[in-house]
Amino acid sequence: MRRNVVIGLIGTQLDAGRELNRWERWRPTVSIGMQEDFVVHRFELLADTRRARDLVKVVGSDLAQVSPETELRVHDFHVADPWDFETMYGALLDFCERQTFDPEAEDYYVHITTGTHVAQICLYLLTESRHLPGRLLQTGPGRNKAEAAVGTLSVIDLDLSKYDHIAQRFAVRSQDDRSFLKSGIATRNAAFNTMIEQIETVATRSTAPILLMGPTGAGKSQLARRIHELKKQRAALAGAFVEVNCATLRGDGAMSALFGHRKGAFTGAVADRAGLLKSADQGLLFLDEIGELGADEQAMLLRAIEDKRFLPVGSDREVESRFQLIAGTNRDLGQAIRSGRFRDDLYARLNLWTFQLPGLAERREDLEPNLDYELTRHEQAQGQRVRFNVEARERYLRFAMSADARWQGNFRDLGASVSRMATLSTAGRIQTDGVDAEIARLRRLWGDGSATDDDTALAELLGDAIADIDLFDRVQLREVVTVCRRSRNLSDAGRTLFSASRQKRSSTNDSDRLRKYLARFGLSWEQIAAA
Repeated sequence: MRRNVVIGLIGTQLDAGRELNRWERWRPTVSIGMQEDFVVHRFELLADTRRARDLVKVVGSDLAQVSPETELRVHDFHVADPWDFETMYGALLDFCERQTFDPEAEDYYVHITTGTHVAQICLYLLTESRHLPGRLLQTGPGRNKAEAAVGTLSVIDLDLSKYDHIAQRFAVRSQDDRSFLKSGIATRNAAFNTMIEQIETVATRSTAPILLMGPTGAGKSQLARRIHELKKQRAALAGAFVEVNCATLRGDGAMSALFGHRKGAFTGAVADRAGLLKSADQGLLFLDEIGELGADEQAMLLRAIEDKRFLPVGSDREVESRFQLIAGTNRDLGQAIRSGRFRDDLYARLNLWTFQLPGLAERREDLEPNLDYELTRHEQAQGQRVRFNVEARERYLRFAMSADARWQGNFRDLGASVSRMATLSTAGRIQTDGVDAEIARLRRLWGDGSATDDDTALAELLGDAIADIDLFDRVQLREVVTVCRRSRNLSDAGRTLFSASRQKRSSTNDSDRLRKYLARFGLSWEQIAAA
């Protein structure tokens, strides 16, 4: 049978009393021994035996009377100033380190009703950190006169996962935060949703730099701004959101823009300049296209990240700035390091939390909810409600989710496309003729990414066997090969090629479906990927 062990401080006020009427009054330490459904096998009582010797004797005697099975161990616990946090925490920590705990055989309960408020806070912290390997015990007076002396007892387990209602509230809050990071868009891409869950966890628990990688227009800037807003809601940041595109920083002005300068530091420096890093103090600094920074700026930035200090141009006094850093890039920083254009030590500092944002073409199932989002954005910006008619919406989505839609500019292309159609719509309705005109415009913009009559790529894969394939099948196969070469893997290509029909099937195996199609022509994914 496991033994119950209570650890607590004597209450110099609440536990006091020597007259017989003390039994009519609630005394926290004694009341624990009076609980019918809570047996205390050992009580570790912390008390200043010099100042409270008589009280310890009375409490010990009364506890033995109401709970004879309880072994009382009194520890001399003297704190010069029981209201000083550092002194109290140090004394309680010393007590913990002197004890030998046996959680396999004993259950520990830390009584937090007695002692100063400082002592109670320290006991909570030591329990939460597992220096005291137990649960919190809280007592209180009875609800009426008959129950006053016995009082009430409740156990508080700091493992919040055991509290269904609290756990549910945490889950709802996390879900709301993830939706906030996605601007409220009900995205359907599983990989993207998983990534957002991870970013929400990191954003709310860590202050380390975050690196967002992905093509231009994938949403890095918007996501960084939403992270700042989320952290500000949580009171994790108090400062501003400062954004800079590093590709625009060139020459001598780059250092001044980032780190500031002193008056007279160079020709034209007619006044002091704080710089972007200082402007982001207590806030969030988003350095987009960080791969474009020069070598000197990279070295200074590394120091600023690590030490939170840097030298403005022309100054011999360092400036301090504490900021959350998010960096964005569409470059392969690994390749930039190998070519000597990016510092490996800066990359190592940025690479703790790295997230790869997929382009729109890799998230075609998210086109429909993003289409609605862009319509709402247009309405808010222009004060005009615009909607598709049913046929026009279906036609636009059919094209948008097809392999013909290249989405080279990602969400910027989609936003511009919706804005054009909404602006040119009649009476707030986007019709099929407007959609057809926009599709033609997008094809011109992307250089018509549809299949061509050039069979060179197929000939390289099939050799002389291409002559045995009908033109009907050849046109289709050309497009399949084009999509495969643009895709990361077989699954990605399958999702793109079967994006419409897969929505109507209860079970999907796009990879197997594509593999069987290629096998009809003696081809495999590996051949196409290697070509």
